[in-house]
Amino acid sequence: MTNRREFMKLSGVAGLLSLPAARLAFADITGDARYVLVILRGAMDGLAAVPPYGDNQYQKLRGTLALPSPGVENGILDLNGFFGLHPSFKNLHAMYKNNEAVVFHGIASPYRDRSHFDGQKLLENGTNNPLGAEDGWLNRAIGTIPAQQKNSAIAMAQKVPLILYGDHSVNSWSPAVLPEMEGSTLDRIMRMYQQDVFLSEQLETAIETREMADDMSMDENRRQRGGQALLKAYVEAAGKFLVDPDGPRIAVFESSGWDTHANQGNSNGQLANQFRSLDEGLQILKNALGSHWDNTVITIVTEFGRTAAVNGTNGTDHGTAGAAFVVGGAVNGGRLVTDWPGLAKNDLYEGRDLKPTTDMRSLFKSVLHDHLQVSNAALESTVFPDSGSAKFLPDLIRT
Repeated sequence: MTNRREFMKLSGVAGLLSLPAARLAFADITGDARYVLVILRGAMDGLAAVPPYGDNQYQKLRGTLALPSPGVENGILDLNGFFGLHPSFKNLHAMYKNNEAVVFHGIASPYRDRSHFDGQKLLENGTNNPLGAEDGWLNRAIGTIPAQQKNSAIAMAQKVPLILYGDHSVNSWSPAVLPEMEGSTLDRIMRMYQQDVFLSEQLETAIETREMADDMSMDENRRQRGGQALLKAYVEAAGKFLVDPDGPRIAVFESSGWDTHANQGNSNGQLANQFRSLDEGLQILKNALGSHWDNTVITIVTEFGRTAAVNGTNGTDHGTAGAAFVVGGAVNGGRLVTDWPGLAKNDLYEGRDLKPTTDMRSLFKSVLHDHLQVSNAALESTVFPDSGSAKFLPDLIRT
């Protein structure tokens, strides 16, 4: 059995690192509206990102992963007296307080089977089936944006992500010298297998089993430094593209390294560093956008959440519902949106996961309609077919 590092060595790219391996894709739309989509690959722990510290089951379920209460050192950043943000999210918390961020909890795509491959495919193709479409919902949406410009998209990556793959042409770009990372080549190989259900499941299982067994013995600090440098480089580049009068208006980030089966940490550690890197990236992008920040919406999503309870290796396993963020100057923020299902045993999905109560497609449909002027008809028939149960969310975008 080959682990991730051995696989990379066999591929001749052993010097690359993974946390958080980030890529971008861009598209043009008319007007001043900017849209940024961030996909956190590996299933971000929503209960760590947005801890429901007011739920009387929180401390018990989270165990060693439970975060200190608001007001103490390294404590939760309070949102509304019941929910808070992880202490690494200082910039996001300030944006929330400035009415520039909406936090979602108990949110999920229609996917329920906890496979990274299939969960990501369904998140990106916008259907009810991982194999329901070979193109991405954002590529389809680009074709419906009013008065679409000729050069519709550019991908800042060696391979365009599925969400932007489709009939509308997308160019690609990557820097001549990349900071160290691991995983992008493996991600591409995994996509080669995505049409073969058996092989994709076998590859995913092999990778996860070996990674848990050796606990990723590569030096964690080295991996994180490389990934954080890469994320920063792409964020800075994105800002330059998005403020150019003739540049793109849509950007898609991919960030990997969110699969925290072991040694996840709480206020500090592996996941805290991931959150901090993402939080700093948001602030860098806000600064780079300048006055265009007022016309920007950023959505931050992941393929599914993680188990409510801590596992035997001080981490969490694949779950169902999680958290998502909508951030930007065009956002009607300062709100937390959830139909909170609770963390009691009987309230959990299949007795182990946070129960999904909001459809992720509702978030996407509302942003596309209210921010990018995609019509209701196009959203229901072309962009997200068979999504009638995913209702529009009112007042998500400033008017």
